[in-house]
Amino acid sequence: MAKVSPSVLSADFAKLGEDCRKVLDAGADMIHFDVMDGDFVDNISIGIPVLQCLKAALPDAYMDVHLMITDPLRYVKEFADAGADCISFHVEAASDILATIAAIDALQKDAGLVVNPNTPVESAFPYLDDLALVLVMGVVPGHGGQAFRPETLDKIRALRSECDRRGLSTDISVDGGVKLSTTAPQCVEAGATILVAGSAIFGADDIAAAGAEFKKI
Repeated sequence: MAKVSPSVLSADFAKLGEDCRKVLDAGADMIHFDVMDGDFVDNISIGIPVLQCLKAALPDAYMDVHLMITDPLRYVKEFADAGADCISFHVEAASDILATIAAIDALQKDAGLVVNPNTPVESAFPYLDDLALVLVMGVVPGHGGQAFRPETLDKIRALRSECDRRGLSTDISVDGGVKLSTTAPQCVEAGATILVAGSAIFGADDIAAAGAEFKKI
């Protein structure tokens, strides 16, 4: 059974805490918190003050923070202090990868590395022994309304195979275009252990029911 990480970008920000509580009560394992800086990706989203407030409202929730920013190393401590439990950053970002992982580890948070669609998933392989998770993007980050890229499944398979070869229990997360009846089961079959879903959960008529359905995959 895959873990479910609903993305707050698709939540109603007028009732963010309430919506997140609904999905957690329905069985979601964590909350996916997307941060965009308008530089690494085109859009600007939310940041440290929102995370701090959400963590205060939901202190027991595991906050899966995805930094789509140019210099993640600069902000690791601030996000950790604000309530991040896992901090994931992009292999394509400017910060030194090993230094950023070390900074996250020093703060006793889980470290994750994210791979964009046009980046070979093998770029994450040198760091697997030091990571809690690898996040494979099924779409280009920062742009809404994209279709899931089918080659994402091959990336998940390759990553799963490498983790198994090394005897690692590293989580494999997938984000972008994850749909309940189609791509979500395909991702799990390929080896994904965490499903990041936004509109498929928060955009549903019944948020709690949608979250519960994802848990059954």
